[in-house]
Amino acid sequence: MTLTVRVISPDKTIWDAPADEVILPSTTGQLGILSGHAPLLTALDTGVMRVRAAKNQPWQAIALLGGFAEVEEDEVTILVNGAERGDKINLEEARAAYNQAETRLNQVPAGDRQAQIQATQAFKRARARFQAAGGLI
Repeated sequence: MTLTVRVISPDKTIWDAPADEVILPSTTGQLGILSGHAPLLTALDTGVMRVRAAKNQPWQAIALLGGFAEVEEDEVTILVNGAERGDKINLEEARAAYNQAETRLNQVPAGDRQAQIQATQAFKRARARFQAAGGLI
């Protein structure tokens, strides 16, 4: 039996296909979903979702920018603020953005809470895109 997996962002559907396995970046850690999974609703963190269409096929990576996932009757619906398939991301551009975001995060003054939050979010987005592109594993 397979899962029906849909990843939907405000402007388009990123993924709509059957899959054997899904790994989601939930706010409490990585969450694996297989066929027959119990009903579930979970918040998603900024990170990389991995999906495998069939057991002998490679994992596909999708950078998610936060949202929610619902699992019910072998259907996984993922509603996100933004998403990008790893095979559509330029690895060198993602590497440069990651390095820039890391530098920015390390240079935030200790007492500037607002700048710290913004730099952390930018770093998480850049890291997710870089990982999805195949940079950081």
